[in-house]
Amino acid sequence: MLMNPQWMKNDTTRQTVEVYPPDSVQRRWVRWGGIAAEIVRATRRERLEFHFRAPVHLLAVCDRGVRRDGDTFLEGLPRSKRRDVRRRLTFVPAGHAYHEWQEPRVLARMVYFYFDPAAMPTPVTLAPRLFFEDADLADTALKLTRLIEQGGPESGPYFDALGIVLAYELLRLDSPAAAAEVRVRGGLAAWQQRAVTGYIEDHLAEPIPLAALARLARLSPHYFCRAFKQSFGMPPHRYHNSRRIERAKALLAKPLSSVTTVGFTLGFGETSSFSAAFRKTTGFTPTAYRRAVAPVHPQGAPVAA
Repeated sequence: MLMNPQWMKNDTTRQTVEVYPPDSVQRRWVRWGGIAAEIVRATRRERLEFHFRAPVHLLAVCDRGVRRDGDTFLEGLPRSKRRDVRRRLTFVPAGHAYHEWQEPRVLARMVYFYFDPAAMPTPVTLAPRLFFEDADLADTALKLTRLIEQGGPESGPYFDALGIVLAYELLRLDSPAAAAEVRVRGGLAAWQQRAVTGYIEDHLAEPIPLAALARLARLSPHYFCRAFKQSFGMPPHRYHNSRRIERAKALLAKPLSSVTTVGFTLGFGETSSFSAAFRKTTGFTPTAYRRAVAPVHPQGAPVAA
């Protein structure tokens, strides 16, 4: 099917991502076979909301996006407050709810691909995925995006071919071969490590249930715990705590916040519990660590803890 940027212009029954306010973005449409696509560009740096739930699959590619604040919900997965979402992909299976709001730091640019489940090469149940990475999938999506922007009617056969490749790349994510992706000595696969550690970094100050991390890796809690320890040399809860302490060390090195504030920022309810956890990991109290690494005033007196 040849490229047709106006294919849905007058179709009031379309099932696509809703953006609020609608006049804050520009949208460009194309369709080929059972796949439709659109490029969505923000035109104003203001709060945006995205909503989607439809009988079609959605692959969202964030070509450009860094947000000051925001929250993303995809049914079946833990929420994410990740701020830098550049080059991240999100897959929303047909019938799943997807909601997001963001206060953008830069003008966002998204590319949405919509797949008719009946037109997929193989009828399988696909799992939701939030802010994941896949080089092959991203590369094919980028080629299609360039065709949307630069291609003409003569590009139709190439659209058809790339659209089929993109559909097969999606199916590959949930194939037995992908599930059995090579793991180092029984540890987590590379995509699982990125998904889990990224989620931990985004939620350092919050309690993180083991079940939430296991869902991200699409493993049972029991197997996930064993595989995580094999990959990182420690259980998930200890890794989470170690990352909190590393963040605390970075904050303590800057004389902008008190020790109490640093502890609260990282989810410790009391200064005493923060001090105990910090000392257990580093061998120093937070105050002693700050004195050792903090800069000195011009008069020579160390910055107060």
